[in-house]
Amino acid sequence: MAKTRTVFVCSNCGSEAAKWTGRCPSCNQWNTFVEEIVIARNQQDTARRSAVSSVPMPLKEINPLTFPRLNTGIGELNRVLGGGLVKGSVVLIAGEPGIGKSTLALQVALSMNDHKILYVSGEESTDQIKLRADRIGRIHDQCFVLNEVSLEKILGHLSALKPEILIIDSVQTMEDDSLDSSPGSVSQIRDCTVKLMRFAKENATPVMLIGHITKDGAIAGPKILEHIVDTVLLFEGDQQYMFRMLRASKNRYGATTELGIFEMAHEGLKQVENPSGVLISRNHEGLSGIAAGVTVDGARPFLIEVQALVSTAAYGMPQRVSTGFDVRRLNMLLAVLERRAGFKLASRDVFLNLAGGLRISDPALDLAIMIAILSSSLDRPLGRKICFSAEVGLSGEVRPVGRIENRIKEAERIGFSEMMISGSHEKTGHLKESIRLLKVDRLEEAIRLLFGKNSDRSSNRHI
Repeated sequence: MAKTRTVFVCSNCGSEAAKWTGRCPSCNQWNTFVEEIVIARNQQDTARRSAVSSVPMPLKEINPLTFPRLNTGIGELNRVLGGGLVKGSVVLIAGEPGIGKSTLALQVALSMNDHKILYVSGEESTDQIKLRADRIGRIHDQCFVLNEVSLEKILGHLSALKPEILIIDSVQTMEDDSLDSSPGSVSQIRDCTVKLMRFAKENATPVMLIGHITKDGAIAGPKILEHIVDTVLLFEGDQQYMFRMLRASKNRYGATTELGIFEMAHEGLKQVENPSGVLISRNHEGLSGIAAGVTVDGARPFLIEVQALVSTAAYGMPQRVSTGFDVRRLNMLLAVLERRAGFKLASRDVFLNLAGGLRISDPALDLAIMIAILSSSLDRPLGRKICFSAEVGLSGEVRPVGRIENRIKEAERIGFSEMMISGSHEKTGHLKESIRLLKVDRLEEAIRLLFGKNSDRSSNRHI
């Protein structure tokens, strides 16, 4: 009979200890140790696992394999995965509650109507899944639904059904009956994921796992969960807005530089193949405080509308509020405006918003943000069809950004006639673009070109 012992495991990093401690010595998190019972394997299991199953081979004699991919039927998901699902791969999709993880997984199951798919749900009943499938409206005979949390029973159904794709919603609800710990614990998540990975590799069956995240934004469970799986997809977005962003933080079969954008609708997630056309408004003619910035997320360029509002501080202490952009970088840009360009904004409220509810950390939006703030402060709209893509340094210099050719082509495709970039870009002359490039080296040059020499630098009049 296998021996059992009691250990305390950190639910954040998976570190083990012989007794409970208030603070984990590995990750320094408080109150994360939970008690778990570990079953020691007997000698026969150890001998069987230690048997030689492969032999060393010279590297030059190994033929590289081609990974056949399965089309998911969702172009944005294929883009992030690198072309589709790889046979035998394990994909983890993580995100906040209600962001659309289950909807995305069910849409994959309903879109791949030429493959036998088993959708296992440990959180929702089959009736709830059927209601969501009716809203999506693409039901086919090859999609099977199972409401189960016992991993042993799920593996039994897999042997009988032999699906081509397996979807687990979610891995935190799965339970291995050989362990005494509760579902969602470190040992349960680790062992269930290892067994599902073994099933995927032995049967060349793609497995999609849906995972939860903690209140800090990290994937719930041990860190080893992200090491076990082949691909980690993060589903992000604000529930108050329609748009969702899908990006890969790990991908063994593709790049991690791709970005997928979806729009949440009543009938499910819709692909946004032209994000620039959606995120740029066309009805702001004559309005101040609005500028268009060209950003790149991963390898995908798109334009986004930057909205700024500068007003008199009504309560004495000026506010700095930012939505979708780091407020600390906003404070830095405001300091550059005051110190290098002479605009006094210390006593003004500054509100910044990136349209669509997206969070962007690309420094190429610096110039667009500063121009939008000045446009609102001076109450002078940008009359020309112009966009911006440049980083601004602490000394007020306009710095170059990467992938400038892709940014220029995207701005030209959307229909902008002018684009302001850094004067340090020297490899743009060979482009046969119809867009006019305004190259500036200093922030003062950009202000002079857009607002003229007589702009009100004191910026003290009410708007």
